[in-house]
Amino acid sequence: MAAPDEARHLAGPPHGCSYAGTALGDPRPSCSPGAPLHCPRSFHMVQKSACISPQVSDCDTQTRKENIRALNMCGHVGFESLPDQLVDRSIQQGFCFNILCVGETGIGKSTLINTLFNTSFEEHESSHFCPNVRLKAQTYELQESNVRLKLTVVNTVGFGDQINKEESYQPIVDYIDAQFEAYLQEELKIKRSLFSYHDSRIHVCLYFIAPTGHSLRTLDLLTMKSLDSKVNIIPLIAKADTISKTELQKFKVKLMSELVCNGVQIYQFPTDDDTTAKINASMNGYLPFAVVGSMDEVKVGNKMVKARQYPWGIVQVENENHCDFVKLREMLICTNMEDLREQTHARHYELYRRCKLEEMGFNDFGPENKILSLQETYEAKRHEFSGERQRKEEEMKQTFVQRVKEKEAILKEAERELQAKFEHLKRSHQEERMRLEEKRRILEEETIAFSKKKATSEIFQNQSFMTSATSMRKEKDRKNSNYM
Repeated sequence: MAAPDEARHLAGPPHGCSYAGTALGDPRPSCSPGAPLHCPRSFHMVQKSACISPQVSDCDTQTRKENIRALNMCGHVGFESLPDQLVDRSIQQGFCFNILCVGETGIGKSTLINTLFNTSFEEHESSHFCPNVRLKAQTYELQESNVRLKLTVVNTVGFGDQINKEESYQPIVDYIDAQFEAYLQEELKIKRSLFSYHDSRIHVCLYFIAPTGHSLRTLDLLTMKSLDSKVNIIPLIAKADTISKTELQKFKVKLMSELVCNGVQIYQFPTDDDTTAKINASMNGYLPFAVVGSMDEVKVGNKMVKARQYPWGIVQVENENHCDFVKLREMLICTNMEDLREQTHARHYELYRRCKLEEMGFNDFGPENKILSLQETYEAKRHEFSGERQRKEEEMKQTFVQRVKEKEAILKEAERELQAKFEHLKRSHQEERMRLEEKRRILEEETIAFSKKKATSEIFQNQSFMTSATSMRKEKDRKNSNYM
């Protein structure tokens, strides 16, 4: 962490004071623990431009600047203590810093974070058999001297462990966008609380590259290409003690060449500040950093140092001849932590915010480059949506009428078919009824004829029976007379 004098130099307005970063171009400062600080040197410039609307043209801006006069004061006033006030308030509020660690399981992400902040974070070992990539965020409260830091470490669990790695980077992109969206929604609220809002936007992505000594994997290129417009990427060669110095230098050159050829934009340490330009420019030449992490202490000479001990020797973590860990710590924490926060807010978040607001229909300029206020934009979008709604309503009405007509035609056709079927069945029923009546009449006639024949037959049978009976009596009488 920076010393008090350095902190006084780096600190600016209260955490999050930004005149261009508020939603919808609000010229008032918005303070939040997540927004970047401005240095005192740039604060005067912000104060001067605060009176100028962000929607005025370049010509009007130039005219207004020409109308600003520089005056000499006759005595002491006291606003020279503004930087001190801002430093005191910033220290009182505390700072936040969010780190995203991207790399395959077991590459040394947790060990490096522990070594960077000289503490042991609670971290459980991850399995190599995760079905998909998930992001795990842990927030810690750290304090050095009187400076409090809320550190959030986001780890990519299961990254690169799947057989199909096609969409391994998508959960990371979605997570970063989700943090941007949460901050944007907080900004767009009627009653905002950015001052106490916990900023979860990712300030830096430490991308861990396996020390193969050959080239970047396709997954690494795709992931960094997808993230370079959303987060500050610092590539790291993990476990750099596994390859020789000669191989390491060749590997660094190969990696940077591949990143440039594929258009991957990594974070470059800023060189616009005279106090840090020289060291940052020299450190840019060491990218990607070859790092080694370890919390184990080994006695070297008369002192205990953090190191990794092997049968062939000792690799000291904080020895710049052994690895670039000290360079990474100096650049990441001591020198450029505030720039990383500011770049996240002013570059990556502003890009996301602008795209989202443009999707919602907000623009600074209308047709013919006419400057539009928020009210004018709202009215224009309201009229546009009203016309679109009316047009869609008319289309829906016409579609409804057309579908009703089509349905009516279908129903009428079905009705005609049913009527024709009914008539056919009715005729068939009548014909069948007539046939049955005819059969019934014939059957009745046959029944009557049969009855007549039966009666005649019975008469004949009775007559024949009587005749036979008479014959039998006569024959009996004749026999009886013969006996006598």
